[in-house]
Parts: sequence; structure tokens; C-alpha cells
Amino acid sequence: MDMVMPVMDGVEATRRIISHTPCGILIVTATVNTNSALVYEALGAGAIDAVKTPILASSDHANGAEAFLSKIEMIGKLIEEPLIAKRSGQRGASLLQQARTSRLIAIGSSAGGPAAVAEILRVLPAHFRASIVVIQHVDEQFAEGLAEWLETQSQLPVRLARDRDHPEPGVVLIAGRSDHLIFADSTTLAYAPDPVDQAYRPSIDVFFRSVVQHWRGEVIGVLLTGMGQDGAAGLKALRQARYHTIAQDRGSSAVYGMPKAAADMQAAVEILPLDLIGPTLAKRIMGKEK
Repeated sequence: MDMVMPVMDGVEATRRIISHTPCGILIVTATVNTNSALVYEALGAGAIDAVKTPILASSDHANGAEAFLSKIEMIGKLIEEPLIAKRSGQRGASLLQQARTSRLIAIGSSAGGPAAVAEILRVLPAHFRASIVVIQHVDEQFAEGLAEWLETQSQLPVRLARDRDHPEPGVVLIAGRSDHLIFADSTTLAYAPDPVDQAYRPSIDVFFRSVVQHWRGEVIGVLLTGMGQDGAAGLKALRQARYHTIAQDRGSSAVYGMPKAAADMQAAVEILPLDLIGPTLAKRIMGKEK
């Protein structure tokens, strides 16, 4: 899907296609900087990803074509990916008995995700005392712009997660590379190339499972709108580790793929419309401080 077209632009075309005939939509734009706002709007309307238009006359045309084709291949795998609930390790009784004073909101989203994440962040207060990490399916070249745009929608600071970064209460970290964002230990985030067989990079499932393995505090896992099934098995692992889990409902999802897979697996403790997810997070976190 191009961004600049006669009759209607790519945002409106994406919105109509997703509404009437949902499918995998890849945004292709030659002018990334000029059209970045439209790209994020189209991702919010349900597009899966975006890529810069390959210029075949360029001396670097091979790399441009390779990036374009790899995106198409990735989306094909994402749509066709089988729903396999992998077994995840259970926490030992001693860990479950630990006081969960460190709080983490782990959010996964794909098609339609930027707008959904923005709506959640808008209602969280400036003194929100939980760390937030977001895995949004978006090309690396658009990640920084997405973080900047989300910060305009939030009272909380929003930035890209750096390698060896540490989550901070009241700060929103966005996965910003094509490698997987994971917890390397109980406090440290890192980017990792493995597993290489994931249909999407960064993978929500990979991040959620690393949370189960390493995080030692309280967690709320949230799976939002998106095509495919990434995040469903990871959300199930979070629930099995006795964390609270939330999936977006059908009616408010731009694309009811990932949250539906989570609902089918009974991975979500709560299935909520988008407008209730932010208030629920605020109540669960801020209510415990009273």
C-alpha cells in the first residue's frame, strides 16, 4: 500500500480494506521522513508494517529490493504461522512467594497497535509507578519516530529501549531493533538474534517468555490488536506463572488476530475493550499505593 495516491490516501485505503476484507497490508513509501505521520496513522488503522520503496535505478537497488521482499516473506509467515502453545517453565514455589514490589506492564501489539498503545498511554497518570515495555511490530527505521509520536500522546516519557537498558517506573520503553528484545537477567534488557525462526522480529512471544524466566516483580501482560498469533503463547506463559493478563476484545481491535488466538488459548484473565484497558492498568497499579 502506497501512502500518496489519487482519490484517497493509503491511510483511508488501509482503513477500508481492514474494515471490509482484513488482510496483511505492507506500507511502502519513498519519502519516509515526509510521510512518517501517515505511516503511523496507517499502522494504527491496521497495516502490519512499513518499508521504504526500493529504487531500482539506485546503485544500492539490491539491498532495497531485499528489504522489500523480506517484509513480504515475513508477513506471509506471520499470517500462516500455526498456533502452537509451547510449554513454558513454571516458577518455583519460592519465587511465587517473593514480594512482587517491582511492577512491569508488558505490552504486545501489531496491526492497529500504535493507535491502541497511544489510547492506553493517554489515560495513565504522570506519577504512574510501573515500568512499561512495548513490543510493537514495526520496521526498525520507523521505531524512533513511533516513540517520539507516542510521547506526544502520553504524560509519561517514551523512548526506545537500548541494549543493556533497565526498565524504570513511569518510563515507557519501545523495542527499537529488528532483533528480539528480551530480559537478559532480572533487571537488564538486551537485544538478541535468537531464536531465528520467529515469523516476526522483534517477537512478542520471545519477550513475554523472557519476562516469565527473569522478572522478579509483579507483571501485567497485555496483548493488543494484530494479525497472526504472535504473543498468544507468551501471554499464556505469563498467566501460567500467575501473572495478570489482558487481551483486547474483538469489537475494539483493528485486526482481531493475536488477541483472538490468546482468547482461544485461555491466555487472558480479562478480555477488555480498548477504552477500559488503560483505566484497568491505572487502577491495578495506582490502587495498590493507597
